[in-house]
Amino acid sequence: MSKYIPGQPLTAVVERIEIQKLRQGDNLILGFSIGGGIDQDPGQNPFTNDKTDKGIYVTRITEKGPADVAGLREGDKIMQVNGWDMTMVTHDKARKTLTKKNQDVVRLLVTRRSLEEAVKQSMGKKQ
Repeated sequence: MSKYIPGQPLTAVVERIEIQKLRQGDNLILGFSIGGGIDQDPGQNPFTNDKTDKGIYVTRITEKGPADVAGLREGDKIMQVNGWDMTMVTHDKARKTLTKKNQDVVRLLVTRRSLEEAVKQSMGKKQ
């Protein structure tokens, strides 16, 4: 796969995931944690082989939490949140976008290695 250049169209297998936040008192719970961002050291990211990838990745899922129920998986790369591009953001910006108080539903566009591998295998040697 060719190296991704920020600002260029991305060729990736994506999945849409809609998470209904769980209300606990004044808090809205998503049930997952993230890592990564343009202000983080991509070399510390255990979820990517490309150690220059500064994307936002799901690092932990709360079992039976909203994200788990919606089908989000550890290692998923978050490409968009409610239509906002997440490929070139700081860790804090990603966290704030995900946890906006006035949003009960978060719509994610994610890509995951297993999806990409499945597509490559089904396409055979065409690439």
